[in-house]
Amino acid sequence: MAKVTAENVIEVRDVWKSFKSVQAVRGVSMSVPRGKFIALVGPNGAGKTTLVEMIENIRRPDNGEIRILGKKWKGNEEELRRTIGISLQQTYFIDKLTVYETLRLFASFFDLDRERVEEIINLTGLDEKRKSYVINLSGGQRQRLALGIALINHPAILLLDEPTTGLDPNARYEIWNILKSYRKTSEASMILTTHYMEEAETLCDYIILMDQGKILREGTLQQLLEDDKGEKVIEFTVENSLIPPDIDKPGLPFKITRDQEGQKAWVTIKDFDEQMPLFLTYIKSEGLSIKHLECRKKTLDDLFISLTGRRIDG
Repeated sequence: MAKVTAENVIEVRDVWKSFKSVQAVRGVSMSVPRGKFIALVGPNGAGKTTLVEMIENIRRPDNGEIRILGKKWKGNEEELRRTIGISLQQTYFIDKLTVYETLRLFASFFDLDRERVEEIINLTGLDEKRKSYVINLSGGQRQRLALGIALINHPAILLLDEPTTGLDPNARYEIWNILKSYRKTSEASMILTTHYMEEAETLCDYIILMDQGKILREGTLQQLLEDDKGEKVIEFTVENSLIPPDIDKPGLPFKITRDQEGQKAWVTIKDFDEQMPLFLTYIKSEGLSIKHLECRKKTLDDLFISLTGRRIDG
């Protein structure tokens, strides 16, 4: 975790949040340095959204402390809201307002003029849709509009919760390009929640892996992958059958993880020359025959599997 200093725009210290019997966030501490883009990565239910909602002051923590620009929310609400741009998982618009009218409405909340609206329309690539009613926008266009609203007040801090979930690859890349462009012209800091590893790798300087309300691992992409330096991942399928649930038996010198359906599995090998023959011999002893095998370097997806025993989208 980044060291807490005056240069940190967000500081979260030992924060907890529960809903009845569900402990959504369990003792999370993190900080966001000025100008850095941070990814919170984890599956649905990991606690990412709850954590961000507490940072946004939508929810209050049961315990712990959150500071934005060195200040608590209480007593500083108006000042802090003007420094933050927020995009929630779902944004509801007034269907019968046009794109231009919607942006003008949100600009008025910050006493911004038409010039800023035009800047956002250009940044988000919505010029051809400026006169279109919101109800007629595609999913990708709605998300670009939501991002434009988050950026309209020149925010020092961006809090984006799953901004590309459900979008096709082209629409996702459009969102990425908007964020890259904005970063070049600002000193904004960002927290991005996502379950897309590629999104975290592409946009962010620092990655925090979360699951079941806790931080599992954190660091730069290079730091995360070098923690298990030299390990290789073997992805494989078998002929004419499913991979059995008990494929990973106690005492094996390598770790095997299969998907829920048993159609594919991964084995993590530390010493290729020594363990690869042992792996192939073991597979044969189980009465299985390899259909497809691929050897590659470890990715963030593989790291998450090794930490939790399941895929991040599983």
